[in-house]
Amino acid sequence: MNSTNSTSGVEKDRYEVVVVGGATAGLSAALILGRSRRSVLVVDAGEPRNAPAAHMQGYPSRDGMPPAEFLAEVRREVTGYGVELVSDRVTAAEPDGEGEFDVTLASGGRVHARRLVIATGLVDELPEVPGVAERWGRDVLHCPFCHGWEVRDRAIGVLYREATGIHQALLFSQLSGDVTLFLDGTDADGLPDDDWQLLAAAGVSVAVGAVDRLVVTDDRLTGVRLAGGREFAREVFVVPTRTVPRDGLLSALGATTKETPAGPFVDVDPTGQTSVPGVWAVGNAAGPAEQVVNAASAGYRAGAFINAQLVMSDAARGAALRRAGAFSPEGERAVAAARTKSGTAVAS
Repeated sequence: MNSTNSTSGVEKDRYEVVVVGGATAGLSAALILGRSRRSVLVVDAGEPRNAPAAHMQGYPSRDGMPPAEFLAEVRREVTGYGVELVSDRVTAAEPDGEGEFDVTLASGGRVHARRLVIATGLVDELPEVPGVAERWGRDVLHCPFCHGWEVRDRAIGVLYREATGIHQALLFSQLSGDVTLFLDGTDADGLPDDDWQLLAAAGVSVAVGAVDRLVVTDDRLTGVRLAGGREFAREVFVVPTRTVPRDGLLSALGATTKETPAGPFVDVDPTGQTSVPGVWAVGNAAGPAEQVVNAASAGYRAGAFINAQLVMSDAARGAALRRAGAFSPEGERAVAAARTKSGTAVAS
């Protein structure tokens, strides 16, 4: 462990960076920071968004790898650079008044961080259709880029919602010639003419009526049943999810949010920095569309920027101390000239 001190009788472990969340984005940030010789603690509650999925796709060199295996490999990598991992949950993160943070763990421990990376992800809230939750991540899907290749040429159903239904049906029509859009009680007459034309052009069928439930036979999806009893043979069902960020820590810290088509998410700059100085948000905590490869990239950018910021902060602090002491520009120039002449270059 890092050096500790005592504040009001409570022992704190001190780290330069505490990363909250140990999935792809958080581990990617930790990897870069560890390679930069920073003291880093990753606090992982063990709730990655893609846990229900058997495989992850679209990550070069790791396409098709089970998510659990991928995370285990990344954890092995980051610990090789001295990063510490703990299975725990952060219950509070509070500014200490000096631009740094006191972090409380569910286990009762407390740690101190100069910088925070929030990589707590999001929760997919599923539509309340009987059978959807039980089949989620298997033959009930939501993303054509995550799972589309694996269900190509199969009988696919798409659950309509105003914000996503037409779009999803069209995307999956690229992967299969047998796609049916289920309006699920939406008035067919209320669907815009342009949407009907797009669906027809893409060869997408439309089923009118409320969806009653999914039909499962021998542990596989075999159909979608409407409230009137009519059943459509389907092998795959695509549903929209309501994406809810796990942003309790960010809200408590006062981070600004912004509206997105999927609802409010924390507002971040291109490096992942939030409106709260010293706090970054990466991965699905900062947006609903961050796939594994995007999350890794976001974590990398945040880690690199945090390290650079700490370097400049420490250098500025050292310069201030020198100015307060015996430092003078003339003296430093003389020392540099002497070192250059003698061929040495060591820190004073």
